[in-house]
Amino acid sequence: MRHCSVQVRGLLTREELDRYNALIDVGHFLEEQMRYDLVAPVQKEIDILILPAIERLKEKSRQRDRDTEEYLRRKAMDEELAKLAAEEDEY
Repeated sequence: MRHCSVQVRGLLTREELDRYNALIDVGHFLEEQMRYDLVAPVQKEIDILILPAIERLKEKSRQRDRDTEEYLRRKAMDEELAKLAAEEDEY
């Protein structure tokens, strides 16, 4: 059984996490019983289950990028205003 990343697990809802853990347990049991024919569908269910958390992780990354862009834009504006204020002081 393949686990998802810690970041993705951290973004699962309580219900999703409970289901994820149950599916992992079932998958491990099936592996112990060498029922690999049944492990694949369980892994597929896990992959489907974690998709919303993956999207939430992507959105957090996009939001961080937007916040960084906004910060840099404001910083550039502040520097430009400081430059203009310094030029006014020279006159």
